Amino acid sequence: MVTVELVGEGSRNVSVDGDTTYGELLAPFDVSPHEVTLTVDGSPVPEDAPVDESVDRVRVVRLIKGG
Repeated sequence: MVTVELVGEGSRNVSVDGDTTYGELLAPFDVSPHEVTLTVDGSPVPEDAPVDESVDRVRVVRLIKGG
C-alpha cells in the first residue's frame, strides 16, 4: 500500500504489486501524467518506472501552465 498525495487536493491509499508503475498510482485522481510531477522523498520519479517496494509515500504536484 502506498499513500499518494495530490498536493492541495487530498491523499489516497493505493494498492501496488510488483508491476505497478508510478503513473498507475494516478488512477484515483482525475489527472494525466502529462500535467503532474511525481516525487519520492523530494526527487522526481519517471511515470513508467515500477514503484520501488520500499516506497510508502508519493507526492504528486500539478505543473503550472500559462499562455
